[in-house]
Amino acid sequence: MVSIGPARGLSADAAAEPAAGDDLAEAARSASGEWPDRALGLARRLGTAAPFPGEGRTAELWELLTRLGAADLSVARVVEPHLDALAILRQAGLGQPEAGSVWGVFAAEGPGARLEARRDPEGWRLHGTKPWCSLAGGLSHAVVTAHTGPETRRAFAVRLRHPGVAVRDGGWQALGLPGIPSGPVEFDAVPAEPVGPDGWYLERPGFAWGGIGVAAVWHGGALGVARRLWAAATERTPDQIALAHLGSADLALGTARAALAGAAAAVDAGQAEGAAGALLALRARGTVAAAAETVLAVVDHALGPAPLAFEAEHAQRVADLRLYLRQHHAERDTAALGRSLLEAGERPW
Repeated sequence: MVSIGPARGLSADAAAEPAAGDDLAEAARSASGEWPDRALGLARRLGTAAPFPGEGRTAELWELLTRLGAADLSVARVVEPHLDALAILRQAGLGQPEAGSVWGVFAAEGPGARLEARRDPEGWRLHGTKPWCSLAGGLSHAVVTAHTGPETRRAFAVRLRHPGVAVRDGGWQALGLPGIPSGPVEFDAVPAEPVGPDGWYLERPGFAWGGIGVAAVWHGGALGVARRLWAAATERTPDQIALAHLGSADLALGTARAALAGAAAAVDAGQAEGAAGALLALRARGTVAAAAETVLAVVDHALGPAPLAFEAEHAQRVADLRLYLRQHHAERDTAALGRSLLEAGERPW
């Protein structure tokens, strides 16, 4: 079975480790240099120090994710699910994962792929295929959702280095996040430890909080792209159109920052559970996604084709952010927000 130790506390010294923005940004940039070992090492280090959501320091956690995203989205894409997995284990009342482990969270479903959890005399085992398992070949463990019946699913903690786990080539061709392949993983009678009862993974308040944490990374990615616009504006005297582009980017980023700050305050105040938490997540994620897409468009218009064609760092940032933003389901998530507003039964504005 998966080794889960006693619940860990968060010491004041450890919590202070990721607080220095410049040091964290430099660590993220350095982590992208020897891929993916350094990124996985940074995830391990931050996993011992970062705050947990909903425990009074959610804004610090999301600011950490924002800073990582602004420095390097691929590195942030490694760290964010590791921190999310640790939070999930904590929310389930489980303990600290074994030392040196790096975790992912695999909860997506897809056509033609089904992962089932079956119980035998020795415990739970996973059988089948899980799609969209990002960087599975580099991780040691994951929180994975699996079907326990025709209409039920449950989360499980699994060791990805078990001989029954096979990471398959999913044909990853993305220009964005090229170092984070996200393909199928096959499980053949792999031991698994339950993480909460059936349905708990989606029903827990932390599900909404984790989704907003992803949005904090999007915000960071947008900041990284927008800083190229700022550099251009300071290199030569901007005309009225350039000033308008700069102002538009600032408005979008400020809206995203305010949405994340307000969401963090609500989470720590106990106002983001159940339907309220789901509504908050839809609003925050939608606001940040829209702001990031605005920044991408504004920077494209302001700078033209040259940075995309001749500056590898900027072109990669843009490609990474465009792909990462597709974790937001665009109009479908906006429709879900509208439905949630109606179901709340009160006029929202």
